[in-house]
Amino acid sequence: MREQNKLRGDSPERSILARLIMPDQTVEADPLEELHGLAITAGTQVVDELVQRRSTPESSTFFGKGKVEELRLMVERHDADVVIFDNDLSPAQVRNLEKATGVKVLVRTELILDIFAAGARTHESRLAIELAQLEYSLPRLKRMWTHLSRQAMGVGMRGPGEKQLEVDRRLAQKRIFDLKQELGKVERRREQQVAARNEAPTVSIVGYTNAGKSTLMNALTEANVLAKDKLFATLDTRTRRWQLPGWGVVLLSDTVGFIRDLPHSLVASFKSTLEETRQADLLLHVADASSPTVFEQISAVYSVLKELEIEEKNTLLVLNKIDAIQNPAVLNRVLDRYPNAIPVSAMSKKGIGLLEEAVGEALGREFYDIEVDVHPGDGKLLAYLSAKGEVLSREYGEEKVTVHLRIPAGAMGVVRRGAVEIRPAPGSHHACDELSLETSSVSGTAQ
Repeated sequence: MREQNKLRGDSPERSILARLIMPDQTVEADPLEELHGLAITAGTQVVDELVQRRSTPESSTFFGKGKVEELRLMVERHDADVVIFDNDLSPAQVRNLEKATGVKVLVRTELILDIFAAGARTHESRLAIELAQLEYSLPRLKRMWTHLSRQAMGVGMRGPGEKQLEVDRRLAQKRIFDLKQELGKVERRREQQVAARNEAPTVSIVGYTNAGKSTLMNALTEANVLAKDKLFATLDTRTRRWQLPGWGVVLLSDTVGFIRDLPHSLVASFKSTLEETRQADLLLHVADASSPTVFEQISAVYSVLKELEIEEKNTLLVLNKIDAIQNPAVLNRVLDRYPNAIPVSAMSKKGIGLLEEAVGEALGREFYDIEVDVHPGDGKLLAYLSAKGEVLSREYGEEKVTVHLRIPAGAMGVVRRGAVEIRPAPGSHHACDELSLETSSVSGTAQ
């Protein structure tokens, strides 16, 4: 069988997918559909699938004895190269299954890490992936590290009689430390870069992988970013200028897609890449309304946002791919649970106008549309208004400069302390009484 594999040359590895389903798990119609997509994305050819329902895993082989034999015969029949489990197995279970089947056994987490590693393009994402892989693999060290450099670590680093496995662990731990240091610098630099952007409000697109986030970004900005029917087509955050009707320029960011059971080490490693999302004024949570597991996917995204400590950020739920829904009852089922969600088709641009209106309204809740009277000699405040807000017009008089602008609520403290007078702009959505109470203490003052 191994000789036949050699003859296949550069043809993709032949994979068999496996999953153990326990009584407390929610199971979709096709329990291996998502793993199938991951396996295809990783470049394998899926030749068969095997599912077992069981109350608890077998301690030594995860599957029961009969299913392990069935898996072995399946491997032999298809001349498979790898078995991929949709569960997390212990190192001992993996070793026992490899002995029983004669091929390598991978778990879902390893597959996701492999996909991310293959898709990483920037220096930052490569660092994040390597860190996640090492942190996942460190407790599972067997004997050899094929991907680590066997460089000497200096005098005194290796004690007398130390085993090679312990050397490998030290190499891995040292590399993990170095990667965390380097990523820490990248994260601080990214925080400064994102925080320094004052020219426009920021909106970040998040969502389950392959929900159509990049397609939506193209529909809104004509950015022509990569949009494929493929899991994890986007790994690096891309930001484009979006001319939001009735509002002005908005910075729109497209981020890496999320997935259920996303490895914790991967989320932690990508914190710098997701800095755009952490500091955004508004999140667009894009969900595939046509997916039979849309509710589970929405929950998975909220779980990752919670892990990133940004689950309370102002968010609009966007139900994408409504053009792929044949039965209106399918969409109504989702809208019954999420009545404020916005149905769209990023592909056909149906519903985009409603989405733009909703984004403008949501941003309006975070921003003030105001007119500010400033003393002509107060160049510092005038510069602050230009830096922190979107200046729509200026009128110069002998005793004051009147600036019409949109400005984040968080920047109003400096404006209140320095302005001659502040008032809602004509047509502003903000209540005049609320704003006048906030500005009464500065009205009539001068610098």
